[in-house]
Amino acid sequence: MFGFNRRKKEKNLQKEQAKGAPIVAFNNPKSIHAEQFRTIRTNLDFVNLDKPVRSIVITSSIPAEGKSTISANIAHIMGATEKKVLIVDADLRKPTVHRTFNLTNERGLSALFSQPDLKFNDVIQFNPELNLYLLPAGAIPPNPSELLASAKMTHIMEELKKYFDLVIYDTPPVSAITDAQIMASKVDGVVLVVREGYVTKEEVKNAKAALDNVNAKIFGYVINDKEATDSSGYYAYYGYSEE
Repeated sequence: MFGFNRRKKEKNLQKEQAKGAPIVAFNNPKSIHAEQFRTIRTNLDFVNLDKPVRSIVITSSIPAEGKSTISANIAHIMGATEKKVLIVDADLRKPTVHRTFNLTNERGLSALFSQPDLKFNDVIQFNPELNLYLLPAGAIPPNPSELLASAKMTHIMEELKKYFDLVIYDTPPVSAITDAQIMASKVDGVVLVVREGYVTKEEVKNAKAALDNVNAKIFGYVINDKEATDSSGYYAYYGYSEE
């Protein structure tokens, strides 16, 4: 029964995601949802006191947990503090950033591999209303994992740090393919999105184990659709622990 209900819910969620992730922190800044994202921002600001966090992967255990919604909202709320923030659509299989922010997706991250003469200015777009820089995925390549694992990708990531205070990478789910693990091994840390009542504890454990295998640093978990006292879903952040 759980499997059937989840398949049905996944179908509905994917229909919603096809429209792009809602920027609740922008659309309704005084809502409890927006406040929860501010709490997440504070936690991430203090996750590493010795060295500011410059790059984050946001992923999930399985599809349809809301990782792209969380990525977009964290990016917006971080940019609201006058940080220069870039969100990169590193999901080169099912990209969503261009839909969320109404961007052209003709050229993006994948073009930096196929057209070596391109500059960042050619593919990065700016949304002044959100104070947010955006790098869509671009054309879907035949070999996403190989591109993300390449020395060229490592070079791109290092170069982006020179121009931005924080770079957020929206990746595919951990369980589906190796892309999230590859990217997690290249950044300062990972935020794992967990949709309450949807993903199983075993699936989250498996995702954590996969991230541990590449020595990724898990900053914490964002619980999506966590029940509130008024029955409205909201987001909660939990720092990483061994338990």
